[in-house]
Order: sequence, then C-alpha cells, then structure tokens
Amino acid sequence: MKSIQVKELGGPEKLQLVETETPQPGPGQALVRVAASGVNYIDVYFRTGQYKAPLPVMLGNEGAGTVRAAGPGVSEVAPGDRVAWAMTRGSYAEYALVPAAQLVKIPEGLDFRTAAAVMLQGMTAHYLTHSTYPLKAGDTCLVHAAAGGAGGLIAQMAKMLGARVFGTVSTEEKAAVARQHGVDQAILYTETDFEAEVKRLTGGRGVDVVYDSVGATTFDKSLNCLRPRGMLALFGQSSGPVPPFDPAILNAKGSLFLTRPGLVHHLLTREELLWRAGDVLGWTASGKLKPRIDRAYPLADAAAAHRDLEARRTAGKLLLIP
Repeated sequence: MKSIQVKELGGPEKLQLVETETPQPGPGQALVRVAASGVNYIDVYFRTGQYKAPLPVMLGNEGAGTVRAAGPGVSEVAPGDRVAWAMTRGSYAEYALVPAAQLVKIPEGLDFRTAAAVMLQGMTAHYLTHSTYPLKAGDTCLVHAAAGGAGGLIAQMAKMLGARVFGTVSTEEKAAVARQHGVDQAILYTETDFEAEVKRLTGGRGVDVVYDSVGATTFDKSLNCLRPRGMLALFGQSSGPVPPFDPAILNAKGSLFLTRPGLVHHLLTREELLWRAGDVLGWTASGKLKPRIDRAYPLADAAAAHRDLEARRTAGKLLLIP
C-alpha cells in the first residue's frame, strides 16, 4: 500500500510517499480501506516535532472508509461496514489499522468525504461547546479562525445552542464564509483590533468564552476579551505555542479561567465517543450541521495540503484522497 511518512522532522517537504506491506489486523483491530483522510493542524505538530512520536511518523488523525478485515475479538464492526474515526494516526494511507472501539458507523446518505471532514473538528467543536464551556441561550462567545474547519463548526453549534457568536477572520471573503456558518459579527483582525471590537459589541462587558485555536498571537487579547470569571478555551496553537506566563494575570484580569483541552480526553469511553460522533454525524446527515470542504488533494500531494493549511490559504476542511 501507499502511505505518507515523515522520516525526518521539518517542513512540508519532509512528507514522503512510500510503499509498504498492507498490514493485517491484530486483536481488537480493523483494517479499513481509506476513502478520505482529513488534514488537521495536529498533523503539522507531529510533522514538526511539536507533538512527539517515534520516527518514522505516520500522519493522519481522522478518516473514513470501508472495513476490509477485522481481527480477533472485534464485535463493533464487520467487513463491509462504512466507518469513520478520529484520534488514531495513520489515515494518510490507502489502508489504516484502527482500534475497532474507535470506529463509528457512517449514517446512510452521508458520503465518505463529508464523514472524514467532520469527525475530528466536529467532535472538537462538540466538546468545546457542550462540555468545556457548555453554551446556553443568551451566552456570548468569540471564535478565532471562524471561517476554518473547526471554527465554522464551533460557530454552527454555538448558534444551535442559542449563543451570540463573534468570529475573527483575515479577509472579506472569509468573513462571508463565517457568516454562512452563523457568525453574528465577523471581525477582520487585519483591519480592526478584535479586542476593542469585542468590547464595543458587548458594551464593555466582554464575552463569556473565547474558543482559541491560534495561540501565541491571540492569547493576550483573548484574555482581555473575557468578562469577569469568563473562560479561555485554548485548543490549538497554529501561530505557535503560548509563552510561559504568571497565573496571577488571570486574577488581575477578572478571576478568569484558562484551559488547554484536547479531544482525546473527551473520548474516554466508547459511550462518550458514540455520543459525540453520533451527534456530529447525525446532524451532518440531516443537514443541521454543514461542514465546508475547501478542497481535496491526491494522497501524493500531502505536502501541498500542509503548505496551504499553514499559509492560511483555505476556508474550510482539507482532505487527502488515496
């Protein structure tokens, strides 16, 4: 089979297309023929070494496809099932070995590309809006990168829950995309100080929660956008990691809450996985949730996908197609 590997950490040019033996499923595993693989910033972190893994690194943390074989002891899926998964590396490939307990069946009427596009970012949006800071009617939130894959899904779920949503974007074109996601006010951070604009829009109060996937360049102002006892949910670092800081700053700015959550800790049981994935895939199949696929690349063009993602040339989800 063909797959993408990283044998040396570094830039997108380190992504190599290699040919290896197709693996066979062991106990509790399923072999899936990959139809589509999602591209996410977590893949960049593994490629550069920000997230540690032994070399050579297999990339791809979500995908969708058809079960080809099941190992001993597997009861969750069977050969022929259409399935999707997240948080198991190895989907930048023609075949992936996935723990069967992490696979979920794709609802009828939902295609592979859409299922792959919504798993990781959709469940991320789910835990952020339903668990990290459970939004309710009348709450206000700020979503950074609101035209992106994760940001757009967060905005849509926030609107489902009755919140007022502000979103930062870099261009007028992305502002239009953010509004399609339901953002009430798109803030062009390239033209407007987003901190000042959030304070203006909230009458000086600040928002209840900021969902921040950007990190270093937005962190300080994200804190300043919060109301007293508000929460900053820092769930990514596309601009780089946040430098160390004195926790007393949280007190000085209004007894704020700061959390750095991750999806893996919000899928601790199969029941939790089925809840989150069931909501996300069900809402997508019914049209209630609308993921935006920006573009799809052949597997061999994984480096181009990473370059486009890091250069912020995209508005929505990127996919690799084996």
